Amino acid sequence: MYVSALLLRSYRQLELSDTEALLLLQLMLYRESEGIEFPTPAHLAERLGTTNSTVEQLIARLMKDGFLTIEEVIDSQSGIQSECYNWSGWLLKAAEWAAQEQRESKRAQQRKPVKRSVDPTNLFTVFEQEFGRLLSPFECETIGGWLDEDKYSDELIRFALKEAVFAGKLNFRYIDRILIDWSRNRVTNADEARAHSQKFRGPRG
Repeated sequence: MYVSALLLRSYRQLELSDTEALLLLQLMLYRESEGIEFPTPAHLAERLGTTNSTVEQLIARLMKDGFLTIEEVIDSQSGIQSECYNWSGWLLKAAEWAAQEQRESKRAQQRKPVKRSVDPTNLFTVFEQEFGRLLSPFECETIGGWLDEDKYSDELIRFALKEAVFAGKLNFRYIDRILIDWSRNRVTNADEARAHSQKFRGPRG
């Protein structure tokens, strides 16, 4: 199971305890490595070395603070209804923290206010509007990685999304390839990206 460095770096700043973060990681492990969508408190308690009631209290707190949700899913073949844990709230909060850290770092480097504030929540909303659906936890983590690890600006990510829409290739792999190409060519903002793209296809008019 791959765990983003972003999640490990940010959980204390998000006021998660070590046990709460480990519980979320165990939920990821159960799904991605063992195919178990909804492990019981008893199973989680055994993994964490604690009691069922403690696990239930931890889950209740994580749900109250928006780090975790429980969703109902229906098997398309059998029609059986079941429940699963969704930790996308944690990924979103971590991405927001990363964007805030990036803004503060830029302020420190430039010693002057940032002209345009970046709201990462709106960035996720823009993607969801273009895709016409909610983003998956992996997709949320991908956007967080672009912001935190690759240091792409909010403006550049939005323009890459626009380019993917224009090309009729609306998927994260294609957007990632666009961003990598721009990074290699030292493209840092939308104006430079527009100029770079027009070298290959000419002005749009």
